[in-house]
Amino acid sequence: MVDQAGAAGPVGGVPGGGMAYGMQLPVQSQSALFAEAWEADAPPGALAEIARTADHAGFAYLATCDHVAIPHRLADTMGTTWYDPVATLSYLAGVTERVRLLSHVAIVGLRHPLLSAKSYATLDHLSGGRLILGVGAGHVPEEFEALGVDFARRGPLLDEAVDALRAALGPEEYPEHHGTFFAFGGLGQRPRPAQERVPVWVGGSSPAAVRRAAVRGDGWLPQGDPRDRLPKQIATLRRLRAEAGVESPLTIGAITEPLYVGEPSWPVGRRTLSGKPEALAESLRAYAAMGVHQIQVRFRSRGREELRDQMAAFGAEVAPHFG
Repeated sequence: MVDQAGAAGPVGGVPGGGMAYGMQLPVQSQSALFAEAWEADAPPGALAEIARTADHAGFAYLATCDHVAIPHRLADTMGTTWYDPVATLSYLAGVTERVRLLSHVAIVGLRHPLLSAKSYATLDHLSGGRLILGVGAGHVPEEFEALGVDFARRGPLLDEAVDALRAALGPEEYPEHHGTFFAFGGLGQRPRPAQERVPVWVGGSSPAAVRRAAVRGDGWLPQGDPRDRLPKQIATLRRLRAEAGVESPLTIGAITEPLYVGEPSWPVGRRTLSGKPEALAESLRAYAAMGVHQIQVRFRSRGREELRDQMAAFGAEVAPHFG
C-alpha cells in the first residue's frame, strides 16, 4: 500500500514484510545482451498483459530503461528499440492498480530538470503516487553529443540534476534551485506529484555511482554486480552514508541471475537458476542475508505466455518463502 509520504514501506519505496521483488519489462528495451527472441515481434498489448500479471503476482515494481538514440557502432549489441520511459510507464499506470513504476534508469542529465520534473510529476499524479525515479549517468557519448550535453561532465551533471529534481518534485508549486548547471525560481508547475517525496534510486556500480547513491539516494540500483561483489559494495554504501550523516533508510537492490521456475525442457543457459520453488527461494534468500531489500528478477521464456506463467509461479510459489 503506497502512502503519500513517498515511501511504500520502511525502505524508501518498497513494501515492507520481507524481501521485495520487481522486474524490468521485456519488449521496451531489446538489447542483444538480454532480450528474448520473441520480443522483437511482440505487440504493444503484450506490455499491458505482463504489467497486469506483475500487479496480480505481488511484484513491487515494473521498470523501464532510457536511451534517446543509439549509434551504429553499438546497435548490434544494444539494438535501437528503447521505449520512452515516461510514455511507457504512463500507459502501464492506466492498466495496473498497485505495482510501482520505476525508471531504471533515467539519464536525467540529458534533460533540464524542469522538463524531467514536468513529465515525472505528471506520471506520479496520474498513477496515484506510484513513481520511483531511478537515475543514472549514461554511457553513450554520441547520445550526449547529439543533444548538446557534455559527456565528460555527466557525473557532476547528474549530481546537480538529482538535487534540482528533489526541489522540482517536492511539495512546492514554485520550486527553487540555483546551481552550476541549472537555475530556476518563480516558475510554478502543476500537477504536483501525489507523493510528498518521490523516492530517488541511483543506478550504477562504479565508485562514483556508489557514492552518489550513498549521499543522494533513497535507494541503490547496482548494474551487473555478481553475488560475491555485493557484500563489499553494500559495506561501502553504508560507510559512506554514515560518514555523510544521512540517517534515512536506503533501499539496497540487486539484479539476480536469470530464473526459470521448475525444470526447463529447453536450454535456458548455464547461468540460469532453475528448479523447484523452494530451492530457488533458498538461493535468492542469500541476497537478503547480504542486506539486500529488493531483487530485480528476469525470467527465461520463449513467448509472453510462458513469461506470464513464470511470473505467476514466482509470485505464488517462490516469493512466499522469502519471509
